[in-house]
Amino acid sequence: MAELNFFELFLKASLIVQLVIVILVAFSIISWAIIIQRSKIINKALKDSVSFEARFWSGEDLNRLYEGLSNRRDRLSASEQIFFVGFKEFSRLKNTDSPNSIIQGSHRAMNLTMNREIEQIENNVPFLATVASISPYIGLFGTVWGIMHSFIALGSIKQATLQVIAPGIAEALIATAIGLFTAIPAVMAYNRLSLRINKLEQNYNNFIDEFITILHRKVFSQN
Repeated sequence: MAELNFFELFLKASLIVQLVIVILVAFSIISWAIIIQRSKIINKALKDSVSFEARFWSGEDLNRLYEGLSNRRDRLSASEQIFFVGFKEFSRLKNTDSPNSIIQGSHRAMNLTMNREIEQIENNVPFLATVASISPYIGLFGTVWGIMHSFIALGSIKQATLQVIAPGIAEALIATAIGLFTAIPAVMAYNRLSLRINKLEQNYNNFIDEFITILHRKVFSQN
């Protein structure tokens, strides 16, 4: 049984099929770079979220916690950033005559910050969905083109045998194989990363709701 040499098949393929393969390989490399980078960022964000909430619920004075975060304003995690802007807005509005305005202002500030943080965390993740969607079709296009090219070439051959047809078909089918090889990890990673991002966003939302409850008690206990 002859061994399958992908490099040799690539060199023998038509220019269009070669271009398709190069595009798919580029998509695969970019996808894996995104997968590795986003996985690290999301894992760190989840760990930071758990760590900050443990500190938040440790009983530390909120003013002291806020002042500590102020000293490293440019190095805050997403969870710390959400708390920081919420408490900052609360401190700015707490002397107003409308308790509801204080709560709404703090809640709005934290939601805006959370949305910005989530947007940064999920940056480039939708590209994985795009790759997963289009790669099989790009590979299929390369295969169809390669098969057409093979049959056109057969027109100049008097006797078409399996030995003559098989190499051309194999060269064409490699495009579909690489398309699937590119798409399958991309769709699995996209679903996995999206699930973890949703979990992270839920953590942030839960923290915001809990923090707003504490601020609500503070405001109405003063009034």
